[in-house]
Parts: sequence; structure tokens; C-alpha cells
Amino acid sequence: MNPWVKRLTGLAVALVIFAIDQVIKNWVVHGLGLDQVGESRYVLPFYNFTFTQNFGVSLGLFTAGSPEGRWALVAMTSAIALFVFAWMLRERKLPEIAALGLVLGGALGNIRDRFGVGYVIDYADLHFGGWRPFLIFNLADAAITIGVLIILARSLFSRDKPETEAQPAPTVD
Repeated sequence: MNPWVKRLTGLAVALVIFAIDQVIKNWVVHGLGLDQVGESRYVLPFYNFTFTQNFGVSLGLFTAGSPEGRWALVAMTSAIALFVFAWMLRERKLPEIAALGLVLGGALGNIRDRFGVGYVIDYADLHFGGWRPFLIFNLADAAITIGVLIILARSLFSRDKPETEAQPAPTVD
């Protein structure tokens, strides 16, 4: 497969994740009318749509408590997204390119939120009774996590080993 076709596939993955993420967030806020922190809609016994505002990054770390903090997070996450984009352009294997596309699309979705409304809109509330294995998250967060896990798994288990030519055994004269 042509290297540029692979890269365009990665960009397509990023754009699809970004678009779906933004559509779902818009639907949660405007379609379901969830726009107050803690408002919730039952979906399944183990899943609700619950609106929350994330002013930080992953797991609520580095919370931006001021406009300067908000823009610092926009700048930091934009720099990371540019790094991921550059990495995607250098990568040669489609699985890694697609995984980087997941990360890039998720990052762009969360950057768009932070830029537009000042926080990331989270809504996915996975729970089993009272136990919640994750904080409330969104599709962008899930895409970033899945992309990173794919990259890690492939780097640990699936990387091609360098080919070495079989050398004849040394002879003793």
C-alpha cells in the first residue's frame, strides 16, 4: 500500500473520531438537554449519560482554574496533537498510523471543547451498581486510550524483528 494512502487513512480515522465525538457531545447537551453538572439519563443498567465538565486533562489532572490555565492547556494539548500528527506522517505501518489517528482525533475533539466552551464535555458514565471503574469520560478519551494501548501493545509484542542472515558456523582448521 502506498505510504500516502496509509497516512490519509490515519487522517481519515482522526477526522471520523473528531466528527463523531463532536456530534455526540452536541446531542448530549442539546438533544438530551444535559447541560448541568450531574444531570443524568438512564440508558442501560450499567451505563448512563451523565454531564460533567472536565477542566483538566486525563483523569482531571492539571485542572485549569483560570483563563490563563485554560489557554495553557489548549497550547499544551495542541503541541501534543502536532507531535502525534508529525509522528503519524513518519510512521510506516498502517496499524500504528490508525492508532495515532485515534489519538489525534480524540485530542482534536477535546481541544475543540476546551477552546469553544472552556472545558471538555464528558458524558459516558460506565458503572456496575455503585462501582465506577472509570471517571465519566467521552468518545475522544476512549479513542485516545485505545490508540495508546494499540501503540503500546504493538511496540511490546508485534514489532518486526530485524532480519539477520544465517551465518555459516565457523570451521576449525
